[in-house]
Amino acid sequence: MQNILNHLAIIMDGNGRWATRQGLSRLKGHDAGAQAARDIVEAVRKRGIGYLTLYAFSSENWSRPKDEVEGLFRILEGFIDKEVDRLRQSGVCIHIIGDISKFPAALQKKILLTLDETALNSEIHLSVALNYGGRDEIVRATRDIIRSGISPDELDARVFAEHLDTRFMPDPDLLIRTGGEWRISNYLLWQLAYTEIYFTDILWPDFDEKALDQAISWFSTRERRFGMTSEQIGSKA
Repeated sequence: MQNILNHLAIIMDGNGRWATRQGLSRLKGHDAGAQAARDIVEAVRKRGIGYLTLYAFSSENWSRPKDEVEGLFRILEGFIDKEVDRLRQSGVCIHIIGDISKFPAALQKKILLTLDETALNSEIHLSVALNYGGRDEIVRATRDIIRSGISPDELDARVFAEHLDTRFMPDPDLLIRTGGEWRISNYLLWQLAYTEIYFTDILWPDFDEKALDQAISWFSTRERRFGMTSEQIGSKA
């Protein structure tokens, strides 16, 4: 049975280490990472993958030095200013997962305007995780369920998923983490239950179309069983 890659999620790791190796500041590494993200979005769109989710700013990233956090906000704002028109014209529909209420008011406004400007697009759904953490998402979903008055007997996996930030998208088929670390870092904890996970030592600013195709090729070799046996999978082929 051929594996269909409909949703790709990425943990974009390694910007700071890339910058250190280049003798540059960490923010220069994040600048390079933003350029890599731009290129990968286009590469994913060209390959007909319908959903792409990028881990851009975690709920734990607030613990980084203040000047780095503020610099990340400037990079995000600059990325929106430079790229939103091109993304809109390319058919990209942008979504945000996470809680952006802690972001500067001007940046929140710019993000929400970007969502409005691309809302009618459907060629590819690009979700950006901002102030996002998987545990926080699950807690917020639980609070929403309680506020909604849903009884314990009504609650199942489908109902719970409808209260997550990702309720509009299918679960990821493939997760790529760059930078050589082997962990998921509080990312999409509910959604990654049956996701194939690909780790690479390539630092994010160096991750290009060739590296993307290598990950996709690896994914194509995986036997996705979803709790079934190999024999059961074979009988469905």
